[in-house]
Amino acid sequence: MEGIQKVDLTKVKPYGDTLNDGMVQMSFSLPVPYGDEACEAARQLAAKMGFDDPAVVYSKDLGVGYTYFVIYGKCTHTVDYTTIEVPKVSMEFMDRHEVEDYISENIKRDVVIVGACTGTDAHTVGIDAIMNMKGFDGNYGLERYKGIEAINMGSQVPNEELIAKAIELKADAILVSQVVTQKDVHIANLTQLVEMMEAEGLRDKIILVCGGPRISHELAQELGYDAGFGSGSFANHVATFVVKQVVERNMI
Repeated sequence: MEGIQKVDLTKVKPYGDTLNDGMVQMSFSLPVPYGDEACEAARQLAAKMGFDDPAVVYSKDLGVGYTYFVIYGKCTHTVDYTTIEVPKVSMEFMDRHEVEDYISENIKRDVVIVGACTGTDAHTVGIDAIMNMKGFDGNYGLERYKGIEAINMGSQVPNEELIAKAIELKADAILVSQVVTQKDVHIANLTQLVEMMEAEGLRDKIILVCGGPRISHELAQELGYDAGFGSGSFANHVATFVVKQVVERNMI
């Protein structure tokens, strides 16, 4: 259409009002008391980050020497979008009914999937979105799938208990959700699970999947998992991967 600028995907940058104006909104907190000096500190920090004409448009006293800021500024950097490659689960995902038909036609038994939020992580939002019958955002969880026996063990489940349950139920797959990631605690916990399964001689016998807001397929594979699903993943994505792995690995 006339008047519309063509985007140069080799030099992509943010835009606010007009293409390539570089406008960015950013928020952060500083351990300084609320006031003019705090706002100036935030502005200078944004400038050192590489923003042109940064401005503090909002600040809030968080109490006891902490202040929250919202900053506007112009980003001067660009990225070459055409060179970006992100490792991810690459397959055509089936919907719930297609997964059910696939199980009926190719596996002919229930696929057993055990899931939990492990370690000290008490947040069940991730595992519940994938496992629970009601699911999330209109996408039903694995408990509703015909042909899948889904066992949600909840939160703060020790790795030992998760493995024991998988052995007891002869699980085809283990799903691990990690939401709390401060100081990379999720890395240690996920690594421990893989090491324990390898020690028990189970790693090659069970499909191992992890997920969470800071989980990527690349990270999952680096840690020894078969797949990783981050934000925006739903039960049908996990189900598709698991049932196809059952067939490909001749676990029928």
